[in-house]
Amino acid sequence: QLQLVESGGGLVQPGGSLRLSCAASGFTLNYYTIGWFRQAPGKEREGVSCISSSGGSTNYADSVKGRFTISRDSAKNTVYLQINSLKPEDTAVYYCAATSRSMCVMTPFLYNYWGQGTQVTVSS
Repeated sequence: QLQLVESGGGLVQPGGSLRLSCAASGFTLNYYTIGWFRQAPGKEREGVSCISSSGGSTNYADSVKGRFTISRDSAKNTVYLQINSLKPEDTAVYYCAATSRSMCVMTPFLYNYWGQGTQVTVSS
C-alpha cells in the first residue's frame, strides 16, 4: 500500500523555523516527483515547492523563495521541507504528494498520492 506521512508541523512564533518531513512507505520516493502544498482555511490548496524524481530540479512558489528549502534523503525514503523566517500567512495545513511525472510541477491535480497533512501555525 502506497502511503505518505507528513510530520514536523507545530506552533511557532513569527521568524521561527520548522522542518517538515514526508516519509514514504510501499514505494520508493526516488522514482517520483514530490511536491509540498498547503491549504489555509477558506483558501484553495496551493503549491509551495517540488523536487523532481531525479532530484536535479526544484521549484518554489514566489511567496516562499529564499525561506523554504526542499531536499530528499534517499536512504530514509523521505523528503524534507525546511521552512525558515515563518510568517503568520504561512499558517496552513501542509501536504506532501507524489506524482510519476518526471518534471517538477506544482499543480495539485497532477499528483496521485497524498499524505494526511501536518498543521503549521505561526502566531505570537
